[in-house]
Amino acid sequence: MSNMENITDEEKSGLAAGGMLQSGTARRAGIYLGIAIAVFMLGFLPMWMKARANAAQRDAAQRELRLSQMQGTLASAVIDARRGEYEPARQTASDFFTALRTQIDAGADSALSAPQREEAAPLLSRRDDIITLLARSDPASAEQLSGIYVSYRKAINKPSAATSHHEASSDK
Repeated sequence: MSNMENITDEEKSGLAAGGMLQSGTARRAGIYLGIAIAVFMLGFLPMWMKARANAAQRDAAQRELRLSQMQGTLASAVIDARRGEYEPARQTASDFFTALRTQIDAGADSALSAPQREEAAPLLSRRDDIITLLARSDPASAEQLSGIYVSYRKAINKPSAATSHHEASSDK
């Protein structure tokens, strides 16, 4: 005789009820888990979207800061050269050209957009001439640096793709 034949009808009904009780508990736990996940997502999604927007704003601010720092560095070199302080002007101009080279070489990771990089790239060809003029304490270097400053400002004032996309979406 098998073990199943030795179990009474009462025991069989108790086992069946216990099985239902276990499946009902598992079902209830699944429902509670589903509700908990839904509540979590309702709280998480808005915070994630806000964090993403804040990260985009931070990245844009850092980009603008890098461009402003480069412009400030170049302006400092111009002022030093105009005052006849050629060695500090040379060092500062060299820092500007190094930063500009870094931004142009960075490609998509650059603070400069593609049109800005194209506009600013020719400025690098004047680097050696400017550094040489400053090393020789040549007063003509101040005028040359001023020209580079104007060209740089013109280059960075070109609208970037991200800026024009942002302005277009904010107009809607």
